[in-house]
Amino acid sequence: MKERLVELGFTAGWRLVRAMPRPMAQALFRAGADRAAAKRGPGVQRLERNLSCVIGEPASPEMVRAAMRSYARYWMEALRLPSLSQTQMREGFRLHEVKLLIEAHEAGTGGVVALPHAGNWDAAGAKVTAMGAPVTTVAERLKPESLYRKFRAFRESLGMKIIPLTGGPPPMDQLIEAIKQAHIVPLLADRDLSARGVEVSFLGGRTRMPAGPAMLALRTGAPLFVVNMWYEPDMPCGRVIGPLPVPGPEAGSLDQRVKLLTQQVADEIGKGIAANPVDWHMLQKLWLTEPPMREA
Repeated sequence: MKERLVELGFTAGWRLVRAMPRPMAQALFRAGADRAAAKRGPGVQRLERNLSCVIGEPASPEMVRAAMRSYARYWMEALRLPSLSQTQMREGFRLHEVKLLIEAHEAGTGGVVALPHAGNWDAAGAKVTAMGAPVTTVAERLKPESLYRKFRAFRESLGMKIIPLTGGPPPMDQLIEAIKQAHIVPLLADRDLSARGVEVSFLGGRTRMPAGPAMLALRTGAPLFVVNMWYEPDMPCGRVIGPLPVPGPEAGSLDQRVKLLTQQVADEIGKGIAANPVDWHMLQKLWLTEPPMREA
């Protein structure tokens, strides 16, 4: 019953938000973000702690509220994306150096893109597809299954091919095939869902990050990029970084090379988050060992 109610709530919200005038939707989501920040539930408390780890001192209530507004803005914009035209998708996201991804597709190599949970990654993917480069990515299999299917259909409506993380053929095999077809493969890379990720140094602490982006790049020879994302007042933005230098066989075994390359991903993602911490949507525990706080 609970899962069915969750599905119905998302479905109703999807339809309502897409039908609303944008200013009304913005005001509604901002008010919801402010209420959530004021209540300081478990997710908000974890966000506050994560922000504190990024900036090295306790995050202020104003910073937490701004971060919740950014998170609400992501949902508001993402839910409205299927209503946009191809032109609106292209022009509604400012992606600096996007030519690097388009060139990787046109060169036939495809490209792997490591992303943080920041800004609006759905809009970034929609922009790339609207520019003519096919996009394939992996999605967590949400429960209930009907809700996962709705999210999958949502992203496919933006032009992306979606591979389930679980419950189907091995994702890596399908991603390798996508690279062979010169697809762009964006993968969220700042939180490990498997507990089998690569341990890295991240913003002064220790955490695990998925091995997938580095492994896919090493197994296929495709260039590996990082895209950091944030919000400007007028639109979501991002910057393509790379391609990252790939360790050769002289660096050691495949596992050792994956670790080295994943650390590069962590370093670049960390720079982007440090530059725009309030646009990092991390409401879950992340660090194994948290970064030290600055002394007063």
